[in-house]
Amino acid sequence: MSFATRNSPDHLPPGPFEWTPEVWDSAKKEVRAALIERAKLRGMITYSELADQLTAIKVAPHDVRYFSLLGEVSIDEHNEGRPLLSVLVVHKSGDGEPGKGFFQLAKSLGKNTNEVTAFWVEEFKKVHAYWAS
Repeated sequence: MSFATRNSPDHLPPGPFEWTPEVWDSAKKEVRAALIERAKLRGMITYSELADQLTAIKVAPHDVRYFSLLGEVSIDEHNEGRPLLSVLVVHKSGDGEPGKGFFQLAKSLGKNTNEVTAFWVEEFKKVHAYWAS
């Protein structure tokens, strides 16, 4: 199921917002490439650090459009049978985990998020195992 076809009020609207589909797709490719690079290094990245790396579009770390972009990247990965790449994007301060939108997305994709920290750690390990091997 694509992000665009879901109509639950818990989900963000799909892109491309004010950008052309081509620009939006470029931004998705940039995000995916940056996250794969981090995964290969068995690392993580903050929302602000990743937002600063984008060149196709400019978004703030708390921008709803940015959250939609991250969601679409993870949905694409899920649809290809891979773990959710956006698990690597975390808060700079506070809990150091992904935002609650990540967990809402994961749940909507059929993931068991009853224990959010346990789910996060397991998905994090899956991403690293997939891309670092």
